[in-house]
Amino acid sequence: MQGFGRKPGASPPLMRNAEMENQMGISKASLLSLAAAGIVLAGCQSSRFGNLDTVSPPPPPPPVAAAPAGTVQKGNLSSPNASQFPTAPTTNPNAQPGTQVASLPPASAPDLTPGSVAGVWNASLGGQSCKIATPQTKYGQGFRAGPLRCPGELGNLASWAVNGKQLVLYDANGGTVASLYSSGASRFDGQTSGGQAVSLSR
Repeated sequence: MQGFGRKPGASPPLMRNAEMENQMGISKASLLSLAAAGIVLAGCQSSRFGNLDTVSPPPPPPPVAAAPAGTVQKGNLSSPNASQFPTAPTTNPNAQPGTQVASLPPASAPDLTPGSVAGVWNASLGGQSCKIATPQTKYGQGFRAGPLRCPGELGNLASWAVNGKQLVLYDANGGTVASLYSSGASRFDGQTSGGQAVSLSR
């Protein structure tokens, strides 16, 4: 019987067997390395991540008890006694005559935008007038403001901002100098933080 395609008397191909064993050795080593890595990873997963599936959500809060239902009675109320109420606040003793008390924004006052305020305004404060420049240059509480020879509190003006329907003027420290509302086309009326009436027009 002759060995599968070998010529009689030929020696077995030793080189091929050695190459095959070398390749098999590398393959066996690679397989062993992969198997060892898989076992290590499986062990890490079971010890580090094994508790993730068993975490349950927190229990729901206890139900809230309903408010007790009472009965409604019908009757006449007595007239209020003036002594039941606190004393009304007094006016500022340092305020000058003719000053206005703080008021709510007029119902007809429009919402403002920085573009509707930007420009140069004629300001009136305590019977004196000056000019205020309100460019849209970012600064302080909103935008830079430039008072031009303004009296009193307006002389400290450094910035301005729009807050809904309100135009607020600020000093260099961020303190409010005056709050105004639009009272018509190209006109604002309000008061300074000291309670003095102020208006802007153009």
